[in-house]
Amino acid sequence: MEKLITRRDLLKKTALMAVGGTLLLNRPVNAWAWGTEEGTKSKVVLIRNRQLFAGGNQPDSGIAGQMLDEAVRTLTGKSNTKEAWASIVKPADIVGIKTNVWDKFPTPIVMNDLLKERVLQAGVNETNVSVNDRGVKDDPIFKNATALINVRPMRTHAWSGVGSCIKNYIMFSPQPSSYHDDSCASLAALYELPIVKGKTRLHVLVLFNPLFHHRTPQDASEEYMWKYSGLIVGFDPVAVDSVGLRILQGKRNAFFQEDKPLNPPAKHIELADTRYHLGTADPAKIELVKLGWDEESFV
Repeated sequence: MEKLITRRDLLKKTALMAVGGTLLLNRPVNAWAWGTEEGTKSKVVLIRNRQLFAGGNQPDSGIAGQMLDEAVRTLTGKSNTKEAWASIVKPADIVGIKTNVWDKFPTPIVMNDLLKERVLQAGVNETNVSVNDRGVKDDPIFKNATALINVRPMRTHAWSGVGSCIKNYIMFSPQPSSYHDDSCASLAALYELPIVKGKTRLHVLVLFNPLFHHRTPQDASEEYMWKYSGLIVGFDPVAVDSVGLRILQGKRNAFFQEDKPLNPPAKHIELADTRYHLGTADPAKIELVKLGWDEESFV
C-alpha cells in the first residue's frame, strides 16, 4: 500500500529535496525530536486503541487522553507525561489551538478539551489560551501567539483531495479561496504567513472515525466513515499528513476492492515537500512509530 499516497505513481519519485529552509522555521522548541540534517527522518507516532468506542458512538475521553499522552511521550522521548508536555509549551507561551469546526465533521470536542487541559497543566495561564478555527485572524490570542497546536480530523476533501494538518491553516489566510487553484497545490505556503511562521509546536491528526470517501463536497456519510480509533502526532505536518494519506488510501482500496485513487489527488502533500520544503512526504524518510492496536492499520 505504500506506493499509494495520492495517485498510483506519486511515491515512485525518489529524488526528493532535503528538508530545510521553511522546515527550520517551523521547528518546535524541542527541535531535537525533528531531524533536519540530510539523512535523518521525521518522527511520526501513530497510536490506536480498539476500546476507544467501546461505550458507544462517542470516543471515551479517558482513553483518548491516554492515547494522546502516550503518543506525545513517545514523540518527545520523555518517559514522564508532564515533562513531555513541558517540552512542547512553556508557562510564558501564548497558545492558539487551531481546531476545525466544519459542522459535518469537526475536530472531536474531546480533543479540543484535552489539548487545552494539557496546555494549562504545562503552566500556561488560561487567559493565554484559545481554541478557534474560523475566527483565528481576529482572535487576540492567535494574533499574539507564541505557540500553535494544530488539530483536526482526517477526511477526504472535494478541492484538495484530503483535509488534514497542512490544510487546517487555511483560515489564517486573509483570502482562503486564493489557495484553491490546482487542487489546492499551494497550501504549504500558508506556513510562511506571519501569523503562523515559526510558531507551530505540535500537529495532531485525528483518525478516530476518518471519512475516506464522499459523493458531493458537503457529503459526510457514515457509510464512508470507519472506527479506526487512532491519532497521529508529529512535529512535521507533511510527514503527519503523508502517513494519514496512506491510511486513507489503504481503506479506500480495501472498501471498494480496487485501486481507488483520490479525485482530486492530494498533490499539496508531496508539493509541501518538493516545492515548499516544509517537511517530508516520502515514507522512506519518515520514522513511523506504531503503538497499540495494529489490525488493518494500512501502514
